[in-house]
Amino acid sequence: MKTLEIKGSLRQDLGKKGSRDLRKQGLVPCVMYGGEKNLHFSAHENQFKKLVYTPDVFLVKLEVDGQAFDAVMQDIQFHPVTDSILHIDFVQVFQDRKVTVNLPVRLTGSSVGIRAGGKLRQRRRYLKVNGLIKDMPDRLEIDMTDLDIGDSLKIGDLGYDHLEILDPPRAMVVGVVSSRLVAKGLREAVPEEAEEVAEEAVEEGAAPPAEEAPAAEEDKSSQEG
Repeated sequence: MKTLEIKGSLRQDLGKKGSRDLRKQGLVPCVMYGGEKNLHFSAHENQFKKLVYTPDVFLVKLEVDGQAFDAVMQDIQFHPVTDSILHIDFVQVFQDRKVTVNLPVRLTGSSVGIRAGGKLRQRRRYLKVNGLIKDMPDRLEIDMTDLDIGDSLKIGDLGYDHLEILDPPRAMVVGVVSSRLVAKGLREAVPEEAEEVAEEAVEEGAAPPAEEAPAAEEDKSSQEG
């Protein structure tokens, strides 16, 4: 897992006024759970740009007034209008204790179904996994080379060494559907239902005859994880 260093200072005033004063100075109020006691600190907002505005997950090497900790970000709050960071929660991690982390999914391989004209449907871009921090990869790779039109991969189909996936086993992660089924769903369903139509087509294994499948280039932009 990638690492990121953040330096902060202990907070003296834990009230709302103290938090507002910190934000006026460009500082972000934070709290770290999971240790002997909760650690309240603040750090400049510029230090969080690489941590927040990216799909990657980092092991944070945190230094607060000379004390060193390992942590992962658990939650973040944004201002509803300005989108500035209001508050960040961290969880302290230890080398010998398991931790739960949401890791990004990265699709690899060139699907036979997409090469035959099918359309990619990725339902989950993050998976919740539990394990030791030393066993956590930067992201979870899923090979979709063998996915044909009508095929799908569910969470129960996946497995990673030393990691336990906590999401429901029957939940679909990625699938390939017929482009005609997608078009039909878009015509007949309201916009918010269109993606559900495509997912149902995958789970039912619907696929057109091979000679009728239109040739199309692979949708590379849809496969970027």
